[in-house]
Amino acid sequence: MSTAPAADVDVQLGGLGFGRGAYLLVQRALARLPPGGRVAVSGRDPALRVHLPAWCRSRGHRVEWPDPADRTDLVAVIVRGSADDERWFGAERAGPALPPALSSRPPSRWGLGARGALLEAGGPEARFDLDERDLVWADVAPKLYAQAAARQWDPETAVPWHDAFTLPADVEAAVVQVMTYLVENEQAALVVPARFVGRIHPHFREVVQLLAVQMADEARHMEVFSRRALLRGTELGTSSAGGRQSLFTLVAESDFALASFLLSVLGEGSFVDLLAFLEQNAPDPVTRRICWLAMQDERRHVVFGMAHLEHQAAVDPSLRDRLRAAIHRRHDALTDTAGLNADVFDALVVLAAGGWNPDDVAAGYDRVQELQNAMDQGRQRRLVRLGFRSDEAAALSALHTRNFM
Repeated sequence: MSTAPAADVDVQLGGLGFGRGAYLLVQRALARLPPGGRVAVSGRDPALRVHLPAWCRSRGHRVEWPDPADRTDLVAVIVRGSADDERWFGAERAGPALPPALSSRPPSRWGLGARGALLEAGGPEARFDLDERDLVWADVAPKLYAQAAARQWDPETAVPWHDAFTLPADVEAAVVQVMTYLVENEQAALVVPARFVGRIHPHFREVVQLLAVQMADEARHMEVFSRRALLRGTELGTSSAGGRQSLFTLVAESDFALASFLLSVLGEGSFVDLLAFLEQNAPDPVTRRICWLAMQDERRHVVFGMAHLEHQAAVDPSLRDRLRAAIHRRHDALTDTAGLNADVFDALVVLAAGGWNPDDVAAGYDRVQELQNAMDQGRQRRLVRLGFRSDEAAALSALHTRNFM
């Protein structure tokens, strides 16, 4: 009398076939055994005797066939091989799953594989030209992303659109003009990171995620500024050629570090000062609220821009030469433009004045001058943080576009 092959585990499949998931039960049993471990498989599906050995061959396991006289329900005994699945021969981990221990330059073969995943050999070589850690990374990126995701706000519920207020026509016109200007600036601030997101290696996913949220921030700002501009009318204000040219120089910059520097460190840094000024001098609750909300988002953008450039400057002393050249190059490109839209400047004076007697207008004009000085001082502080001497920081800040952004 023959004896059925001995087994460590017995798997009862009943009427379940491999075409409906029986392999999952077999796979689970094998995973608990060392190489050489044995699993007895029993079942009634007529196709098991065909499907089971084919599945085992593809995964490097051996099959032993019992004598039908021993157990009529026993299909086979599987002897676990040294590998569960031949697909994973030559596989590699796509680096560590969590920062800060990231690869300094992840290979293109990792492509769109999840960071830290076991990657099957082969597959496409997905090339990302921003694939060096020091070109894109900042240790604060994961924290900033978590903060940004948690602080997303809904334009419909976060802004008191239905609060009652009435403004004189000329004051409302000033608000509309400033809102028009803000929309233009936020359009550029959305396009700039959008140009780089698809170029950054997914291994640095926190940076990609943060820039994606930054783009969502800018889209939301465009919405609320446009909505406020049209809240009491149907037309926006004026758009100057010089202003559009100034913004285009940001969009045209193809170097990630330089684009981040010009947009986030210089432009959005000054933009934060402008939003604070508008929040302080807003003539109505809607304008005040949207400027405050946008200011919180823009501050995050500046923090990341500074952090990633400080990191890069620490490992690449030549970065400051490139930043300096970028300022001069942009200044030269805009030397024949008029700078800030005169209608925007006048609108800021009107909002800061709060009235039309000569003393009010004089005070409003002085406040706008103070705003420009605050922007200049802020730019200088950020330039010094990036390693520029204070005298050079002052000279470079003076070359920044008069269009603020």
